[in-house]
Amino acid sequence: MEGWQVWDLVQRLGGQLRVAGGMSGGAVIGWDMGAALQLGAALGLSPLAIAELLPPIEAVMVRKTNQEIEHRHG
Repeated sequence: MEGWQVWDLVQRLGGQLRVAGGMSGGAVIGWDMGAALQLGAALGLSPLAIAELLPPIEAVMVRKTNQEIEHRHG
């Protein structure tokens, strides 16, 4: 059950991206984990479940989002 709850949290984190910009463009570097933990707490999620499950999901999100950005901008 906790896995599904964390997945629901992931769906709510769209506006909580950390982005780095520079001369060569921008890149997503992750979610604001402080905001993610606070939102998870407000939703009644286990902080342990968030800490265990969110980082690997974040890694995939960062990789795929940056690939999409690169594809769009050549």
